[in-house]
Amino acid sequence: MKKDQNRRDFIKTTSIAGLTLAFSSTASAMNFMSADGGKIGIIGLDTSHSIAFVKALNAASPKPEYAGYKVVAAYPKGSNDIKSSVDRIAGYTAEVQKFGVEIVSSIKDLLKKVDVVMLETNDGRLHLEQALPVLKAGKTLFIDKPIAASLADAMAIFKAAKKYKVPVFSASSLRFTQSAQDISKGKVVGKVLGAEAFSPSPLEATHPDFFWYGIHGVETLFTVMGKGCKQVVRVSTPDTDVVVGTWEDNRIGTFRGLRADKKGYGGTVFGDKGISTIGPYAGYDSLLVEVINFFKTGVVPVTPEETLEICAFMEAADESKKRGGVPVTLEEMFKKASAQLK
Repeated sequence: MKKDQNRRDFIKTTSIAGLTLAFSSTASAMNFMSADGGKIGIIGLDTSHSIAFVKALNAASPKPEYAGYKVVAAYPKGSNDIKSSVDRIAGYTAEVQKFGVEIVSSIKDLLKKVDVVMLETNDGRLHLEQALPVLKAGKTLFIDKPIAASLADAMAIFKAAKKYKVPVFSASSLRFTQSAQDISKGKVVGKVLGAEAFSPSPLEATHPDFFWYGIHGVETLFTVMGKGCKQVVRVSTPDTDVVVGTWEDNRIGTFRGLRADKKGYGGTVFGDKGISTIGPYAGYDSLLVEVINFFKTGVVPVTPEETLEICAFMEAADESKKRGGVPVTLEEMFKKASAQLK
């Protein structure tokens, strides 16, 4: 299959040590725009995120933090078979056209008209296929959550980004909640010793459980805890998931996925200088500011290593569920992904 060939092209043998992939977090040796202002292209009009970003960037008086960047073109095609996504495309296409966005018939046509790209397709299974032509064209790329629908595809995307020397990052908007950022920088509770994060976690049959939506809470957890999770244990019922992660330094972090409960985003963090809440969630603006700064500088605000670890955490949680709630290591998930890609 074409997708499998794409994987083989850009992945060699990988293990947990493969997290140190020599990716550059600086702008050197990368293709990127350095001037203020630029033409943005969007791939995927099957998500409300696309509408929110267009309305913010193409507003009559956009915020100065957006530095003159504007969405000029969009390729609307998103998911092929997720009904909730497919049904949005026509309406969202009409909506963005009101803001002066040109609709194109292919990614190839899009790339001729733009300087940088936001990959917004709601279906993570398509992200590797849609990202590759962008990276080959040398266009700086932001990929909305989830970066992909598997750890293997996420690894392939970063390998391709390295090969073509194009900066790319992916993140949930929950990462840039002000309280989460302050906590991660040691401003609130000192050294983080543990945390509990929660978010809605509806399930979608085409995706591993948390890749679809629970990733918001998982990324909140990693924002405050940082990298270094070594194993997870998952307890799952029809209404709720609880995943307990053990970090290499024996800190404990948990994610609670909500389905029947009142929905919300947040958590609690425990530090050597205090205990504090995470939140409230304040919308997309903080993420969009980070994306525009990334387009300007080529500097990724989230490292590939951390994004890959988040994917491994979510796959390990699925595996723990399948095995009846036993511990599963992230190293096992990396080895499994490597074997798939040989």
